[in-house]
Amino acid sequence: MEWTPGNMSSDIEDRRDDSGGSGGGGGGFGFGGGIGIVGFLVLLVISLLTGRNFLGAFLGGGSSAPVAQTQHISPTPSAGRAGSAGEDRDAHLISFVLDDVQKTWTQIFAQQGKQYRHAKLVLFRGSTYSGCGTAQAATGPFYCPADEKVYIDLDFWDDLKRFGGSTADFAQAYVIAHELGHHVQKLLGTEQKVTQLEQEEPSQRNHLSVDVELQADCYAGVWAHSAQQRNIVDPGDVENALNAAAAVGDDHLQKMSGRAVSPESWTHGSSAQRQHWFTRGLQGGEISSCNTFGGSQQ
Repeated sequence: MEWTPGNMSSDIEDRRDDSGGSGGGGGGFGFGGGIGIVGFLVLLVISLLTGRNFLGAFLGGGSSAPVAQTQHISPTPSAGRAGSAGEDRDAHLISFVLDDVQKTWTQIFAQQGKQYRHAKLVLFRGSTYSGCGTAQAATGPFYCPADEKVYIDLDFWDDLKRFGGSTADFAQAYVIAHELGHHVQKLLGTEQKVTQLEQEEPSQRNHLSVDVELQADCYAGVWAHSAQQRNIVDPGDVENALNAAAAVGDDHLQKMSGRAVSPESWTHGSSAQRQHWFTRGLQGGEISSCNTFGGSQQ
């Protein structure tokens, strides 16, 4: 992917020096701060692979309930923060992608007579607070609709490698674009409608969750379509993104945990589904390309 490190985005909150502890990562990318069945399996896999009991640590602390916070942390440039050169490069890449994705959605919304509202992205280590409860590295990257922020611990890239996923630049960009896809859902009213449906039909919660996650993958593809049009996508980039999508498919994570594949327990979709919907967005390049709620998840 063609990009150049520069100043950190004004939409970045760098809490890496303020977070508690350091820990492993998550897996499927989250929407709201809960863990779910797939999150449980992911923590189990990480514990087995690393020899550290992340599952016990999660169950022993943390909350998915909203928390009140009055402390404000202003965006701080990565330079001068504690971190390796490689981590600082990752932070600058995330900053570039964050701005590029949000610029793309600003243009798409404007074409439809809508106004796009920027999300913030929080970099942290180990744990931090969020509008959706305690953000922990073990849950993986997630978007919190309550405060309209994306949360990510950069150690997640190490765990993505353990799942067999690519951590090349465009693969990382796919993860960020996916989380911002959830922000698009919030702005378009999708998140609110799904929350209401989940309350009315609790038995459909997992199915609706899969619809939501696959649509976020498709919205990531919509951004990738724009990036292709602007010639910042290099040969092999799309393949790397698809590889990352496959690595966090529910069926793949279940297999890695040593369990039987159980579609009824999925909350994010299979590897094939995630790749399919990213590709749909990439090829179509429009919001209308991403109706995962149409009854066919592929």
